[in-house]
Amino acid sequence: QVQVVESGGGLVQPGGSLRLSCVASGTIFGVNAMAWYRQAPGKQRELVAQVTNGGSTYYGDSVKGRFTISRDNAKNTVSLQMNSLKPEDTALYYCNANLRSSGRIGWNDYWGQGTQVTVSS
Repeated sequence: QVQVVESGGGLVQPGGSLRLSCVASGTIFGVNAMAWYRQAPGKQRELVAQVTNGGSTYYGDSVKGRFTISRDNAKNTVSLQMNSLKPEDTALYYCNANLRSSGRIGWNDYWGQGTQVTVSS
C-alpha cells in the first residue's frame, strides 16, 4: 500500500517563505512525475509545479519565479520552496505522485491529504 504524506504548511505573512515537503512510501517499483497542486475555497484544483524523474520542471504562470520544485529520486520525496508569498497563494496544497506499486496495475496517481498554506498579515 502506498502512502503520500505532505508537511510544512502554515501561516505566513505576505512576502514570506514556506517550504513544503512530501514523501511517497510503500512498495514502490518506480516513480514518474511528482507534482504539487493547490485548491482554494470555491476554486478548482490547479497544478502549481511538476518535476519528472529526469528533472524537467513545469510551473504555473502565477508562481513562476517565486516557487521552486525539487525532488530526491532515491528517497521518493518532492519539495516546494515558496518565496514572496501572496495572499492569493492561500490554499490547500496537495502532493501528487505518478508511480507503479504492488497494489495496482500500471502507472497510477496517488494523492496526499493536503497541507494548508495561509498567507495573511
